[in-house]
Amino acid sequence: MTRNLHRLSIALGLSLLMSSAALASTLIVGARVVDGTGAPSRAVSVRLDGDRIVAVGKLARKPGDTVVDAKGLVLAPGFIDAHSHHDRQAEQTPDMTPLTAQGVTTIVVGEDGESSFPLKTYFAGLEKAPLAINVASYTGHGSLRERAMGSDYKRAATPAEIAAMQADLTSDLQAGSLGLSTGLEYDPGIFSTPDEVMALAKTAAAGHGRYISHLRSEDVKLDAAIDEIIAIGREAKLPVQISHLKIAIVDRWGQAQQILAKLDAARAQGVDITADVYPYEYWQSNLAVLLPERDFNDLAAARFALTKLTTPAGMRLAVFAPDPSLVGKTIADIAAERQADPAETYLALTRQSEAYHLAHPEVDRVDAVIGTAMTEADIDAFIGWDHAVICSDGMTHGLHPRGFGAFARILRVYVREKQALTLERAVHKMTAQTAAQLGIAERGTLIPGAFADLVLLDPATVADRSDIAHPNALATGVAKVWVNGVLVFQDGRATGAHPGAVVRRAAS
Repeated sequence: MTRNLHRLSIALGLSLLMSSAALASTLIVGARVVDGTGAPSRAVSVRLDGDRIVAVGKLARKPGDTVVDAKGLVLAPGFIDAHSHHDRQAEQTPDMTPLTAQGVTTIVVGEDGESSFPLKTYFAGLEKAPLAINVASYTGHGSLRERAMGSDYKRAATPAEIAAMQADLTSDLQAGSLGLSTGLEYDPGIFSTPDEVMALAKTAAAGHGRYISHLRSEDVKLDAAIDEIIAIGREAKLPVQISHLKIAIVDRWGQAQQILAKLDAARAQGVDITADVYPYEYWQSNLAVLLPERDFNDLAAARFALTKLTTPAGMRLAVFAPDPSLVGKTIADIAAERQADPAETYLALTRQSEAYHLAHPEVDRVDAVIGTAMTEADIDAFIGWDHAVICSDGMTHGLHPRGFGAFARILRVYVREKQALTLERAVHKMTAQTAAQLGIAERGTLIPGAFADLVLLDPATVADRSDIAHPNALATGVAKVWVNGVLVFQDGRATGAHPGAVVRRAAS
């Protein structure tokens, strides 16, 4: 009997020890807190308990606290990537270090009309095998179109096909989708009519979702494309956001203020239109995107693309499944090797890619190209717009440096070097403002009750190191990152913890 009581007392002691450890909070002291709201920074302490922030202010240490001395560094909410493709092959890199090294704790995927379907299944997979960061998703119009129309998509959808897409979208919205995303320069979305997109946007609105779009044109027909998204916001009565806002045609460089005036006028008329922007003068897309008519033998269109939209030297292959040896080379490089005309070379590569895609439909990404097409002044104006937030449009596996550097670049270039944004405003654009524009609740602010997604960084040294020559170089200057109260990054490396959650649309 005595022996059993002794064993019971040991078991109870161990249980109490485990309980006190589970209840122990983390106290972060000595930080300069930038809380995401846009308010001035404050020298206060922050207490985390479980997955939440429970107190901010002058806080006394409690028994069992894990104390973190911030040593005067900036503590901010974890950054939210408003437009990301880092979910691609994420199961291979669940630490998501390219993002946490920048302070990103949540990514928004399902962009450009392409999403996992159904989201219920995708979310269940993430909950079973979580990443180090949180994931929210839109429902992709292109993905809906492929389900409803199959390979016969180069036409307007029938009423029955639109109804099928609406039913699938409704199902995704019920699972927590943020809303509808379109990629109207890409197959299959490029073949949709405005009426089809409007019908789906109204379905998103009925489910309290939002609309985000890679516009039908970012160059020649930019004005008409902006008119379309404004009309969707007005008629469907839902918030609309322009993905990676840019002016990608030489003849219109320098007209950012005219574009912003148009957007401001729409807002004044009651249209809730916003944008996201990445801080680079070059984009990444597919080869065919510069040929809106999809005529891969149109030499005049190819020459226009390589003169007005980019240049042969400014168009670099990032993915090319038919011949991977060409990856990293520009159209100019390949044309010189072949002793051929650059425009003809571009068309030949596009035809080769199309043929490969038809022969290998199972290959997810046949080609990708990085094109230089914007000016710094326009980018600066778009980033500075009150209703613009920051995105990467990046991937963990890719040759565009934005996937590894966009958020650190904002802090280095726009806050520290150009002083175009205060630290508080930059953080606001990357946290609370993004959450508000995308319908994400309880994240993006460093206030009691919010989820404990935090980044501790040195504003004097935080910097992007990725560029065209070194696209996968990690950012520096971030000391620690917490996701849902768990430390996922410190001392320049991942901790191996994967506490990321599925982020569903905020209840309306």
